[in-house]
Amino acid sequence: MLAARPHIEPHRRPDADSVVLKEIYVSLQGESSHAGILCTFVRLTGCHLRCSYCDSAFAFRGGTRMSIDAVLREVHALGSPMVEVTGGEPLLQPGVYPLMERLLSDGFKVLLETSGAIDVRLVPKAVHKIVDLKAPSSGESDRNDLRNFDSMAAHDELKIVLGSREDYEWAKRMIREHRLAERPFGLLWSTVYGRLSPTALAEWIIADRLPGRLQLQLHKYLWDPNARGT
Repeated sequence: MLAARPHIEPHRRPDADSVVLKEIYVSLQGESSHAGILCTFVRLTGCHLRCSYCDSAFAFRGGTRMSIDAVLREVHALGSPMVEVTGGEPLLQPGVYPLMERLLSDGFKVLLETSGAIDVRLVPKAVHKIVDLKAPSSGESDRNDLRNFDSMAAHDELKIVLGSREDYEWAKRMIREHRLAERPFGLLWSTVYGRLSPTALAEWIIADRLPGRLQLQLHKYLWDPNARGT
């Protein structure tokens, strides 16, 4: 039985009119069903997880506190109609909720990349949520908030990043036990870059006739996989 959800009102926090921003830049979306599309990335500072394969540890600390108005000005100046709010874990910052609302009201298509360890029910409904389901090799699978399955809509996507065959077998059990193929949201299969062959994962998916979309981290094939701001 799931625990009762606490009542949270992030919009009323005194720091909800600003965010700590690590970086902002325009590039091509590298993951999800939006891969390959021009996108502005708003990366917020801070994360409470330490996944074994993390490629954005530079966002754990530092950054600059900026008003939401200032962030909006930079987003408009970069000129992309699609914006992704990412991290770190962006939902740790109270200001992320009014930031997303303001982006939507300004006419942007808004994506959110989140770890899956925080309940997404307070995210504005029009935001396209890309929610991780952490597999065992991440070292953080016990932090998955499974209530997210009930908080995701048809335009949202659940991303499962795999680093081994053991992760894959775990993911199949999760799909079966939680009837994820019957949920309205999409399923994304991905591999830890350099650890699990995408070809191997593709062959497993075909053999098992699994639902979902195989996706690669496009930016790591187009540019140096360790590069920032690409």
